[in-house]
Amino acid sequence: MRFADIIGNKAAASALQSMADSGRVAHAMLFYENEGCGALPLALAYIQYLNCSNPKDGDSCGECPSCRQMSKLIHPDVHFVFPVNKGPKTSDDKPVSESYIRYWRELVLSNPYFLESDLQKAIGIESKTGLIAVAEARSIISKLSLTAVADGYKAVVFYLPEKMNQETANRLLKMVEEPPEKTLFIFITHAPEKVLQTIFSRCQSVRVLPMTKDEVAQSLERTGVPQQDAASKAAVSGGSVGVALGMIGDKEEYNMFMDLFSDLMNSVVAKDLLSALECGEQISALDSREKQKAFCIFASDCIRRIFMVQQNLPQIAGIRDEEAVFYGKMAEACGKKFCSRTITNIEKAVALVDRNVNSKIVFCDLVNRMFLSI
Repeated sequence: MRFADIIGNKAAASALQSMADSGRVAHAMLFYENEGCGALPLALAYIQYLNCSNPKDGDSCGECPSCRQMSKLIHPDVHFVFPVNKGPKTSDDKPVSESYIRYWRELVLSNPYFLESDLQKAIGIESKTGLIAVAEARSIISKLSLTAVADGYKAVVFYLPEKMNQETANRLLKMVEEPPEKTLFIFITHAPEKVLQTIFSRCQSVRVLPMTKDEVAQSLERTGVPQQDAASKAAVSGGSVGVALGMIGDKEEYNMFMDLFSDLMNSVVAKDLLSALECGEQISALDSREKQKAFCIFASDCIRRIFMVQQNLPQIAGIRDEEAVFYGKMAEACGKKFCSRTITNIEKAVALVDRNVNSKIVFCDLVNRMFLSI
């Protein structure tokens, strides 16, 4: 991945280029983004530039041995860590990222803007919660204790460090704080507030911004999406290529979530508590906790669109033409504080699902709070 291959976030790319050119390379960096907005491509381009044998004009050459290895994600000094769990694609009792590295490479090479749900499908743990456990820390410490194969930087890319538990962070802390020479840690998060403070405080932060509609459309066209479809999906993507690709690739799930959300909101607005509670039952009956969390994220985005309409900003809400009437109706029916309260309550519901609280109780409570907030 070269900087020239990346659309959008030119300011972040320029800052990374300057850092590399000046030799002032931060040993630990935290890239935070809205899901699917391009933090991983930026991180890969940065590492490739640092290790390139023949950099030119602020970019890697793309042709030297290091660049060719990075283009296939097989550079011996670059390691990847991501949330995993036991699944049918590995026989390891305590799997680590290396157990699934083949599937990681296939996913990143086909779509570097993937969503967390795409990763779970790729490694076969859709019904489980991915974690970065202490076995991962031991594996990384062991790898970094070895001499670098090439004459460049050793790098570890942590995807979703918010999935790291306290024990893992404690094991890694000393190495993150005082890494071996020419060793780089890059953490890519969608929820910086959930990253353990011991890790967060030792990182230099880089904000990866959502793309413009034109940039998302251009990225989609590169993947072969027709221009008209690319423009329409970009308009409702929230600046995320990953979200736009998800809408193209999984229309069935989007339609199911939209139907469930609209039924819930119509019941709440109509003050029909029984129907609203039935919607809560349907959410809790989704086939995995990850699917329940995915619905919550979807619902939060929908609530934000309602808020945008209430603020007379429908042009930046990313609303599909066929859904405009629904959002207009909800914006009129909901009170001024409904959206902020509901997003807070949805975030609490996600946290409870993460803690394995009974989902029927969680979503019954969420529906009740929505009902009282309307």
